[in-house]
Amino acid sequence: MDIMDTIKSQIADNAVILYMKGSPNAPQCGFSMRASQAVMACGQRFAYVDILSNPDIRENLPKYANWPTFPQLWVGGELVGGCDIITEMQESGELKPLIDAAAPAEDAGTGE
Repeated sequence: MDIMDTIKSQIADNAVILYMKGSPNAPQCGFSMRASQAVMACGQRFAYVDILSNPDIRENLPKYANWPTFPQLWVGGELVGGCDIITEMQESGELKPLIDAAAPAEDAGTGE
């Protein structure tokens, strides 16, 4: 699978995914720290990709997304944006409903 297919697959397979520098518990830049804190505050599970340890993704995601910077938050297969947009959406109350609507229901009581 080439790197563009990998990126497409990651975005398709994860309702909420954050491409960032480092991890949510150990961010490697201030922008990634603020973005991951905003997403974590929504209370849903989310995937993340550390672009520092994935140089192919770091190089190619901006081309795929037509968005030059990191972090990048994708929800429901759509690019939400970077740190400023993420934090503005959290402060305005728009981020949590967006993430809640996309996140898969945990233990939805399927009767199994």
